[in-house]
Amino acid sequence: MTPLAAGSAGAGATPTKVLIVDDSDVVRMGLCSLLQASPELMIVGEARNGEQAVELTRKLQPDVVLLDVRMPHRDGVSVVGEIAAFATVIMLTFSEEPDVVRRAVAAGASGYLVHGMFDAGTLAQTVRGAASGNGAFTASALAALRPSLGRLPHATGLRAGGHHLTERQVEVMEVIASGRTNPQIAHDFFLSEKTVKNHINQIFARLNVGSRAEAIAVWLGTAPDGQ
Repeated sequence: MTPLAAGSAGAGATPTKVLIVDDSDVVRMGLCSLLQASPELMIVGEARNGEQAVELTRKLQPDVVLLDVRMPHRDGVSVVGEIAAFATVIMLTFSEEPDVVRRAVAAGASGYLVHGMFDAGTLAQTVRGAASGNGAFTASALAALRPSLGRLPHATGLRAGGHHLTERQVEVMEVIASGRTNPQIAHDFFLSEKTVKNHINQIFARLNVGSRAEAIAVWLGTAPDGQ
């Protein structure tokens, strides 16, 4: 498709350039509408298949490519490696198949988002974060990458409900409860350790705890009565 420019950056700011790749005209139009609302993002082009995605990535040099999985003329997973050599790739698709998630990440995708599991604000924030080196995964994609998360012992604590954590904070809390260290969490989520620490501090504040051990105890429901 013909490259286009949309959106504008704030005064003095360099916008994050985004290429949208999806074989559905309706989906591309919807994503453009969502992202154009953010002045920090600029849509530099659209593509409707894998071949066009590779061509436009090389030509336009976007910072982030939002890439669908199932498309004609080369599917998304088959072109991830070529695109990731020039830009950060976030898979954005309806497919939640674990094998597809794992293959996409192994090929070079820095994130995997499933339609219907994020809102406009979350998507814009994710795209900006991706340009800075952060990855992002919706819960089903994360589960595909770390199956052990779903095998934590059942508990009656805040993990079962009643907390006020965001979806990403829940994901981080789950890996904390599984025993992962900050560097390991940063590696798993494609985040900087500073970002992980920020997430953990926010989690502690929302759970009203002061340490990792306390957080795990109230999360899994193993804290003594009155704690």
